[in-house]
Amino acid sequence: MKILVSGGTGYIGSHTVVELIRAGHEVVIFDNLYNSKEITLDYIKNITGVYPKFYKADMLIPEEMEPIFKENSFDAVIHFAGLKAVGESVKLPLKYYENNITGTINLCKLMDKYGCKKIIFSSSATVYGSPESCPITEDFPLSTTNPYGTTKLFLERILSDLTVPDPEWKVILLRYFNPIGADESGLIGESPNGIPNNLMPYIMQVALGKLPELGVFGDDYDTPDGTGVRDYIHVTDLALGHVAALGRIDKTEGVDIYNLGTGIGYSVLDIVKAFEKANNIEIPYSIKPRRPGDIAMCYANPAKAKEELGWEAKFDLERMCKDSWRFAETTLKNA
Repeated sequence: MKILVSGGTGYIGSHTVVELIRAGHEVVIFDNLYNSKEITLDYIKNITGVYPKFYKADMLIPEEMEPIFKENSFDAVIHFAGLKAVGESVKLPLKYYENNITGTINLCKLMDKYGCKKIIFSSSATVYGSPESCPITEDFPLSTTNPYGTTKLFLERILSDLTVPDPEWKVILLRYFNPIGADESGLIGESPNGIPNNLMPYIMQVALGKLPELGVFGDDYDTPDGTGVRDYIHVTDLALGHVAALGRIDKTEGVDIYNLGTGIGYSVLDIVKAFEKANNIEIPYSIKPRRPGDIAMCYANPAKAKEELGWEAKFDLERMCKDSWRFAETTLKNA
């Protein structure tokens, strides 16, 4: 299949591109490089032997995106592009609503115009808000605690609504939990611009000596050690989940929804200790106030994905930590 991957030079996007190529698909990427780097394309080629076709384009500028559809005929779109930091979304809600929602509407208009009506959407466990219990199944009540999560929830509804008047639209919503880790090559991984918002890249910056300590945001949650509990999943497992979803999309009638997670909750301090043990590196940390929009606990029940997609997470926490550090030593150290 010929697949358009929006945000394909980003963290999850680049790993998914690698797994799509390995599975024999033809991939075209567009990205505005707001939070990624074009050199990622070279790394993808080093890993797979294929340099994917690339367009630098912004979803907010339809004129930049239209040539992508004019020059190619796609079987499906995997849509990652968007702003994704919870804390930043609280401070800059209009920026998040405009970019994530308006940008996706622009993309869908072009998909409709050019007859490509299959989309796999990068959603998030944030659509479950602050769940009353864990593990979370796909039929849990939906709510949000921050603008980032609200954009994901709104977009789930918008994409679902597309399928009502036009049955040619096929939509798969992948609600994933907390990706960490990196490709085993050490060439691609999570490397955000500026001070990281996510836990593992923050830990790696401390391990590399680029930041003095890790800030742990809150130690008074109702969890075993007081720090937030999340379902951390290896990014390669997550990427393979998209490949599995692509294999099902022709059977989708309207909308299918899947959690992609391991089903295991780890606290922030669990991750710190696991990283220290796996890589024999001490990570100094200090407790900071809670961040707006964060919740206490969130982990998945991934049984539906296993049953319907034939997918389940394979890599354990030690592997996630080792692969993260290999990427840091290989690629980030001299960045």
